Amino acid sequence: MKRKIREKKHRLPLEYYRGKIICAFTLCVKNRVEYFKDEKIVFKALDILKEDIRYHHCIAIAYCFMPDHVHLVLMGTEDDSDLWKCAGRFHQRTGFYLKQIEKNFKWQKDFYDHIVRKDEDAVAQVRYIFENPVRKGLVSYWEDYPYKGSLGIDLNDVLEGCLLK
Repeated sequence: MKRKIREKKHRLPLEYYRGKIICAFTLCVKNRVEYFKDEKIVFKALDILKEDIRYHHCIAIAYCFMPDHVHLVLMGTEDDSDLWKCAGRFHQRTGFYLKQIEKNFKWQKDFYDHIVRKDEDAVAQVRYIFENPVRKGLVSYWEDYPYKGSLGIDLNDVLEGCLLK
């Protein structure tokens, strides 16, 4: 008889992802297939992200679409903001869309997350994410990478530390 393997529970209770907090998420494509090299796919995913952050009362203080994964740094703007649901909805909706145009597309089942504590430097985390395309050799300067930015907040304000305090 086969032993049933229990799925590991998420490390934090879901209520930790609610409210006016900041959380960084990384969503990876299964088998690291590079779907996000296609501008059309990235722009459609961005449209979905715009809808999802509006729906869940968040802003994306940073996003970066790498060829095989996506970084999102979300911030709740209301007491009822739900960053976990926002990331989950984005995961589900982009998966549905991409499956229609790329029949083999699959996200990894779960995604990584990190709640940014008040004593952590959120700007340093955003800068680290934006340096990913440089470390990967896609561009020489992060500013030249086309698939990064902010939604609901000016990127310069983010990088100068405004509105994150």
